[in-house]
Amino acid sequence: MTFRLRFRDGPRRRGWPEMSVGRLTVVIMNESRLSDLDFTVVDIETTGWAPDEASITEIGAVRVRAGRVVAEFASLVNPGTPVPEPITELTGISDQMLVSAPPVAEVLPGLLAFARGSVLAAHNAPFDLGFLTAACAGMDLAWPGFEVLDTVRLARHLMATPEEVPDRKLATLARFFATPVRPSHRALDDARSTAAVLGRLLARLADREAVGTLAELDAWLAARDAALAEALAAAEIG
Repeated sequence: MTFRLRFRDGPRRRGWPEMSVGRLTVVIMNESRLSDLDFTVVDIETTGWAPDEASITEIGAVRVRAGRVVAEFASLVNPGTPVPEPITELTGISDQMLVSAPPVAEVLPGLLAFARGSVLAAHNAPFDLGFLTAACAGMDLAWPGFEVLDTVRLARHLMATPEEVPDRKLATLARFFATPVRPSHRALDDARSTAAVLGRLLARLADREAVGTLAELDAWLAARDAALAEALAAAEIG
């Protein structure tokens, strides 16, 4: 096994999960205060864009508590197929780097254990979750019932375009918020950058809206999504 698990505060604290997944990890946390929740911010690199045609080459994640990164998880993943040259040019991940990397079946249980009991967050979460859930299905591993927060969706309703930013890409938001780590198309760097962006977006949310719990955030996002869809539909008719 070659994945790295690092805790920012020295030895693993009591109560942190062991690096194995023996049961479904469904956590009921809708009524919990956002400030009391742990977030696991995850990013993946892949050989392509669709999980039915491509595979994971790298997984990175950071665990955030009270706005501070307390642990990190990172591993290269052998996809079992060559990495296309354009992907290597984009990410810097080559076939040579992956020869001795573990397959996803050895890495994914560790990630799920690392994230147990937290809200899963990602930038463009449907992409990352699509590959992760497909990998679970391919190894007959049940996908835990994570609550999921997409920072793209959150930014859509908290960042003005084009007044503040031209788009909601991770690099754009990281530049706007001057995050300590900038995205690099490597999983751990991108997870670190997303975690910083998430913190700034949640701070904006707290300043502007009466949203204190995950349930309230879900309702707020649904209402904003509906209002945006209505406005777009009206614009098309007009």
